[in-house]
Amino acid sequence: MPQEGTFLRPGYKKGTTMADAKCPECQRINEVLSRVGDRWSVLIVISLAQYGVLRFNALKRHLGISQRMLSLTLRELERDGLVSRTYYPTIPPKVEYALTPLGESFQEPVKAMGLWAMDNLPNIDSARIKYDTEAEQEPKSA
Repeated sequence: MPQEGTFLRPGYKKGTTMADAKCPECQRINEVLSRVGDRWSVLIVISLAQYGVLRFNALKRHLGISQRMLSLTLRELERDGLVSRTYYPTIPPKVEYALTPLGESFQEPVKAMGLWAMDNLPNIDSARIKYDTEAEQEPKSA
């Protein structure tokens, strides 16, 4: 057993990783949340929910995301069954993305998160300003 207060020390990680978890369901939930909870996945789902079928470059322009990050995220969303990819062998090649039924079922929670974020931007901005101001006023430790 660690000494009292040891767990509060920076760098103390025992019992905090998923490998230490006693809950197998938690590990599976972590897998899903790490995919669907990342910023780009959420924004892609919101965009496809709002606009329907979108081509790769339209998503790229709309989100301001790098080509590499968009490719990686779309591939993972497709692997998880949230997004479908349709390839048309034309010149130039045409690829379209759309939400699958599973992706559409994820649309409501994502929409709720997006609305919550928009509704709370002023509160978050105020909290950040307050935190930054207080952090600047704290004495620096050696």
